[in-house]
Amino acid sequence: MAFAVGDKLKLIWLRRNEYESTALRDWFSRRWKIEVGLYSYGCFDPWRISAHTRIGRYCSFARSARVIDQNHPLDALTTHPYLYERRFGVVAENLPEPPWLQVEDDVWVGHNATILPGCKFIGRGAVIAAGAIINQDIPRYAIAAGMPGRVLRQRFDAETIAAIEASQWWLLDKLALRDLIRQHPAAVFHPDPRNLAAIGPTA
Repeated sequence: MAFAVGDKLKLIWLRRNEYESTALRDWFSRRWKIEVGLYSYGCFDPWRISAHTRIGRYCSFARSARVIDQNHPLDALTTHPYLYERRFGVVAENLPEPPWLQVEDDVWVGHNATILPGCKFIGRGAVIAAGAIINQDIPRYAIAAGMPGRVLRQRFDAETIAAIEASQWWLLDKLALRDLIRQHPAAVFHPDPRNLAAIGPTA
């Protein structure tokens, strides 16, 4: 993807505070069709993160992770982009826009992980391991790894996941999260149903 000089300079300037900049998020949504929730980082790169990607809050993307929104057409005469990108002047229309990829809150995507078009949902709290090639949806709080990627296990048991979901902690802003850590460190660093119940819904 070629960047105009103005885009490069704007990206450098806006990405200085990628964790919290609403201007950066607004620009990416309008210019690149990439929607990013507050406090998420590592995903402000339209070469690595394709259009039609919606990312929740508190997500962590390695700088080498990639999202690919469409495959080259395998059933056409050629897989060359002349057949599906009108900017080259060969075809009159682009291929139809693909469905959006929904990445929920607090997802961690590791180094050199690649999310392929077959994946359209990565659930809250999921982990995509380094080097994974993901071509299917990943449920909430799952750890996925491998080539092809598959779910290895859940991060927590079902009761703890239900308690985390009930807390809705990801809706907190940074200052409220700081207060939660100070008041209930066990619930944050070692969540279980008992200590999560002590804090109740956070948002």
